[in-house]
Amino acid sequence: MHEDDLLTSAAKGDAAGVRDALQRGADLEARDGRRRSALLLAAAADHVEAAQVLVAAGADPDAQDDQSDSAFLVTGVTGSVAMLKTLLPARPDLKLTNRYGGVALIPACERGHAAYVREVLKTGIDVDHVNRLGWTGLLEAVILGDGSRPYQEIVRALVAARAEVNLADGEGVTPLKHALSRGQDEVAALLRAAGARA
Repeated sequence: MHEDDLLTSAAKGDAAGVRDALQRGADLEARDGRRRSALLLAAAADHVEAAQVLVAAGADPDAQDDQSDSAFLVTGVTGSVAMLKTLLPARPDLKLTNRYGGVALIPACERGHAAYVREVLKTGIDVDHVNRLGWTGLLEAVILGDGSRPYQEIVRALVAARAEVNLADGEGVTPLKHALSRGQDEVAALLRAAGARA
């Protein structure tokens, strides 16, 4: 099966193998047992060259697997700026959400991927998108972050992108209140300077 060769090559980052499988007629949108496409497999493992071959062939960056992950969404988890830039020419849906109801920006904020956050904000992605937990990227950066430099950079980038700094969580707790309760003094100072209220 050429599709098996395609999926295996994408997962390994074998760009030549991907190209060969496609030339032999493999279905570009073939899925594995977990409904992962070749492009998703390449993106999840940060195999940029293999992903470039797939994008050039017209692979769908929005094809979601059985956990609602897509090639584009998974870049927010890995924090790969190179993969993000590889996928943007494929015009991914910036409003597509993962199983938690979040856009790609949110897991990047949670995981401290500052460079990725700065880059994805250039796309016009919704900086104030609220996931199923009732959290924005800013809330995730504060609640799940540790206040260290990467998280300070993320807060700075979100503020610069005009994030609503007083958008509270489902319990009505603001980002500033969360920062203060966690002893994140630098983050709290950044939020106060942006007009945040506790």
